[in-house]
Order: sequence, then structure tokens, then C-alpha cells
Amino acid sequence: MKVSVVIPNYNGKKFLDDCMEALSKQTMKEFEVIIVDNGSTDGSQAYIKEKFPSVVLIELQENTGFSGAVNVGIKAAKAKYVLLLNNDTKVFPDFVKQLYDAIRGNKRIFSVSSQMIKMYQPEQYDGTGDFYSLIGWAFARGAGKLVKDHQYGAHIFTSCAGAAIYRKSVFEKMGYFDEDFFAYREDIDVGYRARIYGYANRYCEKAKVYHVGSGTSGSTHNAFKVKLGVRNNIYLNYKNMPFFFLLCNLPFLAVGYIGKWIYFKKKGFGKEYKEGLLEGLRTCRSLDKGPFKWKHLPNYIAIQFYLLWGLVLGIKEM
Repeated sequence: MKVSVVIPNYNGKKFLDDCMEALSKQTMKEFEVIIVDNGSTDGSQAYIKEKFPSVVLIELQENTGFSGAVNVGIKAAKAKYVLLLNNDTKVFPDFVKQLYDAIRGNKRIFSVSSQMIKMYQPEQYDGTGDFYSLIGWAFARGAGKLVKDHQYGAHIFTSCAGAAIYRKSVFEKMGYFDEDFFAYREDIDVGYRARIYGYANRYCEKAKVYHVGSGTSGSTHNAFKVKLGVRNNIYLNYKNMPFFFLLCNLPFLAVGYIGKWIYFKKKGFGKEYKEGLLEGLRTCRSLDKGPFKWKHLPNYIAIQFYLLWGLVLGIKEM
């Protein structure tokens, strides 16, 4: 067993046929599939048992969010490498092999992100790895850009957990996805932590996948996503930035939060954004903020340069 593919599912029965059919056509066969069902009410569990009997199905009694579901799957995985895959995807035939080959050659690589293409607009990228910036904005590199204008470059800040492979031993060393996040920004948080520990995250342009996007939440912007997104942004910064770096970055972050509030207010979600911001500020101290270690100082400094680079790239992406 070389790879464990973990698919979180919440009321995603309508996506499962396409997702599983694409996995059945992989050129590399040495992988298992684990579906973690998050208390679905659309008949997903029975359908999986009937239609895909070879799959390892883990049934949770309630919706634990993306973080809770994938953590269960990662811990159950038999392989050294865990490939997280959204249910609203269709992978290309050599997808698993390409990600496996990309991660196994270097022990300092924590994760490898794939080339995600919009399912219903296949001429456009959905994303080619994630970046985070000094102003607290996260973005998917290449989103909306034309596929013919290839997105090169292996260096990214973090992988998008919707279609990426991870080294299981690093989770066991630094911790798993933070379940306080529930959903959104949890993949940036875990990639950020890996960088603090000195690991890298990479992008593999040869690993391609079609992605519906917002298959579970239902839309690009909605009240649930806006509120959770800004709350988790607060969590992300509080958890991963030592006090000195947080203090230095505070003016930039303030500009970013004000800018986002203006943006979402125009979209009709100003109230939800404010609620999420206040909730994040009120509850962030309850999170597990790892202690500062001097041996990680060079990594924190390197991360600062990545955040600056992320700001520059973000401006170019606009």
C-alpha cells in the first residue's frame, strides 16, 4: 500500500459516482480509498456500501467539519502518504502516481498540491496551490486564469487540501488539522505549521483534477463561509505568529481586515464578516498556540519573506 486516499463526505451522494469512477481508472493501483462520512442525511452511507463495497467507509454520527473528518481518515490510513480529495472532483488517470512521485523523493516535503481545474469551465484554473500574505489574505494561485497560460513553479505557501498529498509522519510529529477551524483555512494552518517545523509545500503541475468547487457549502460566497473564513483568519494568525511577529504584522493585518470588510459589505455580508471577526478575537485565546522555540526562528523569518511574496503575488493575481 503506497497511498491512502481520504475523501470527506457530507451529503455528497450526487458527486460520488464521478469521483470514484475516476479513481478506478488510475494508472497506479497500490492505494486504498477511505471515505469518512460526516453524518450525511442524503443516503450517502447506504449508497457507498452498495455501490463501492471495496471502500473503507467510516461513519461519523454528526458533521465534524472538514477538519474532523479528514483527521479520522488520516489516523485510519495504512500508507505513509495520505492523499486528501474532495468528493466533488474527477482526477486524471495518472493523478495518484504523479502526487506520489512528487512527494516521496524528498523527506523535507510535507505536502504537494495539484493542478485544480474548474469542472464546468475547464479552460480555467480553480487553483494551483495556496498562498498567504502579510495582510491576512489567502488566495488560490491561478484561480480564474486560463489553463493554456500554464502555471509553473513548484514553490507554494501551502497546499489546497481539496486535492493534495501529505506525509503522514509529519502530522504525527506536529499535530493534525485543527478541528476548532471546522472548515476553511484549516489547510493553510496545517501548511503554516509544517513550515514552522522546517518542512516545505510544493505544487505538481502534472497532477491534474477537475473540481466543482463549493460542492458542500453550495456557493462561492455565503453567510456561513464568510463568517467562518474571517474567524479562522484570526485563528490562523494568532496560532502561528509569535507575539513579536504578530505585533510587527499587525498594521498590515489591520489594512487587510478593513479591506475585506469593505469588500464583503458591498457583497451584502458585512454583518457576517463583523460577527466572524469579533468571534475570532473573542475565542482565539482558547486555541492551542504552540510555544515559541528558538530553533524555529530561521523558519519564522523565512515565513515572513513568504508572506511578503504572497502579498506581491496577490496583487498580481487581481
